[in-house]
Amino acid sequence: MPNSDLIPALLCKLNENQLALEAAIMELTMWVEQQGSSEVGGNIRGALDVITQNEGFIKVSLKTLVPPE
Repeated sequence: MPNSDLIPALLCKLNENQLALEAAIMELTMWVEQQGSSEVGGNIRGALDVITQNEGFIKVSLKTLVPPE
């Protein structure tokens, strides 16, 4: 596989990892909030909002880079 083909595949895998980490962190956030730390939970949710805000742009960009199968 040429290096130019690796970049879109790498970006797809990195995006998948990012979304998996977001899901895991959200699970921990819900647990923290159940323990009574709503302020900490709110701070975490605020940080995770960046992932949500950027997700649309990332998806569109990946569709441009990755040819349909």
